[in-house]
Amino acid sequence: MGFAQQYGALLTAIADEADAMSMRAFRAADLHVERKGDGTALTQADGAIEAMARAKVAASGVALDVLGEEMGTGSPKSAAKAAKSEDESASEAAKSSLSSSTRARLIIDPIDGTEEFSRGIPTFGTLLGIELNGEIVAGVASAPALATRWWAYRGEGAFRNGQRIHVSDTAQLSEAMVFTTGTGPSKNAEDRARIRRLSDASRNSRALGGFWQHMLVAEGAIDAALDWTSKPWDLAALGIIVEEAGGRSTNLAGERTIYTGDYLSTNGKIHDEVLRLLR
Repeated sequence: MGFAQQYGALLTAIADEADAMSMRAFRAADLHVERKGDGTALTQADGAIEAMARAKVAASGVALDVLGEEMGTGSPKSAAKAAKSEDESASEAAKSSLSSSTRARLIIDPIDGTEEFSRGIPTFGTLLGIELNGEIVAGVASAPALATRWWAYRGEGAFRNGQRIHVSDTAQLSEAMVFTTGTGPSKNAEDRARIRRLSDASRNSRALGGFWQHMLVAEGAIDAALDWTSKPWDLAALGIIVEEAGGRSTNLAGERTIYTGDYLSTNGKIHDEVLRLLR
């Protein structure tokens, strides 16, 4: 049984409902925005979408744990307990994010780009990844305000709205378009300098961050995308889509992992050149 057959119906059902839920809240007059301890935005839609996803996993009969941004980790049946103690959940999520699980699990970011979502900017999406024995075997990134969904299953190719996608053929960084995370005050001077080196070495660059830049790599619109400080749920869906489209996604040490924070996606042809520049 292929991974699409094994997980596709569940991931599609979650993504469909998440799209509907997020669009009901998007630009709504009663949207309430809070700030987490790290200053990032949080809306009522984030928790509601993750709770929905956990409920669908529990009802599906598919043997999956869940790691989510808002409710931590473990069996979907423990979601109520996790929601009851936010601090405990956050601590457990932090521990879990340090290493992959040996048991199959869904890794979910209910709304990636909550800051954009809260400001009425359409570049947000629900990210769903399936991790099995430390390997991401399925990924879905659904952006309803862009009317676009990307997905990939290990060994089965990458798709955008049902059409097969491929990375670009750009062979040199000097001819590439590169998107990066920003260089704001959360980064130290050395990190800002490294990010700017990449931008300056490319033909064109923009500061965007988030999931969409990696999807633009996968579909060949740009040639490289860099995130500097991300969590596993920000990344789990992305690398497999880029890889199945013919590209590469690694951390800055060249390792295929979502657990070190930094993440680089490229068309593969310029990957080593970019890594050398950032080290």
